Amino acid sequence: MKGDPLLTECWLTIVGLGEDGPDGLSLASRKALEQAETVMGAARHLSLLPELACETVTWPIPFAEGIPKLLARRGRKTVVLASGDPFWHGAGGALMAHLDPAECRVLPAPSTMSLAAAKLGWPLEKTITLGLHAAPFSSLRRHAAAGQNAIVTLRDGTAVGDLANWLVDHGFGASEMHVMEAIGGPRERVRQTTAESYDLTDVAHPVCVSLVFHGSGLPLPTTSGIDDEFFEHDGQITKRPVRALTLSALAPRPGERLWDIGGGSGSIAIEWLLSHSTTQAVSVEANAARAARITGNATNLGVDRLRVVTGTAPAALNNLLTPDAVFIGGGITSQMLEAVWTQMPDGARLVANAVTLEAEVLLADWHAEKGGDLLRIELAHANALGRKRGWKSSYPIVQWSVSK
Repeated sequence: MKGDPLLTECWLTIVGLGEDGPDGLSLASRKALEQAETVMGAARHLSLLPELACETVTWPIPFAEGIPKLLARRGRKTVVLASGDPFWHGAGGALMAHLDPAECRVLPAPSTMSLAAAKLGWPLEKTITLGLHAAPFSSLRRHAAAGQNAIVTLRDGTAVGDLANWLVDHGFGASEMHVMEAIGGPRERVRQTTAESYDLTDVAHPVCVSLVFHGSGLPLPTTSGIDDEFFEHDGQITKRPVRALTLSALAPRPGERLWDIGGGSGSIAIEWLLSHSTTQAVSVEANAARAARITGNATNLGVDRLRVVTGTAPAALNNLLTPDAVFIGGGITSQMLEAVWTQMPDGARLVANAVTLEAEVLLADWHAEKGGDLLRIELAHANALGRKRGWKSSYPIVQWSVSK
């Protein structure tokens, strides 16, 4: 819970601290430490400073357990130590979820990302930066492409070897790795290797790794309609060309939430999430094995914002957060459409794909009543026909798209 929104007294200062300890502190940060009644920070951060005259509190692990300890000091002059820039892959966001801006001020130092980019001469605005100390390596998947640069923070030295193995497993074993320990401080050490030749056994915390991707790994396309081979499935998947048309009709926008009903492989919801870092999605799938497969596909493609609901719509839609768009990929019934339409807010978009004649008639009737666009999708692929080739047609798909 945040504090009283009327509270204007600034009792908390978040001080960004680098590996150079007090030498890198600004005058304002030094003054905040001198005036503090309490200083809270990780054991490593506290060890970087000379002995303090005030009370010191070691921030516990896990991080969340320190929040109540901090809030119990509300109204007393308190300093929290954080690494570098607290609001660049740091602790700042987690702290501010419990505070009002008027309660605190922030005195950042150069971030690990800034120091690493400066060391290598990389323009930071053109470099991928990720905090992988608490996120899976698959978060890199969408960025892994030959010649691309990335800087990532890791939880400890062992994780660097794990990252090297992940790169090798995904075809990027030739990637350059700049292993940077305690960057910006007297213990700084920078070593260069490749993922496939990685053999370091003495990497110390804190550590970040700067990457230049190389190898034969298949990059994720940046447009909708990625290859079906990126998804594990049992045949229940919206195929690539139809998926591209469906995503175009759904038209994902930053911050929007999708309901994907009849998830199958999760391909629609996952591509919705790949479109922007702030989109959200819920995939509803009645088959438990498919629901588990959706979760696996999301993990493998670095998507961590997908909620998978195992259940049958429309009952499974109860208590879900309001959607901005809805996709119905299977099991279209009049009851389903009525329930979805009722729960959609004005302005929300609905896209439904039908394969059977019965579902096609249903969508045609709803189109006549509600409007929107009705599209018939007929695809044919070149196939062997004896010693020559001919066209093999797929089942036609009728797609209805409408805004409420």
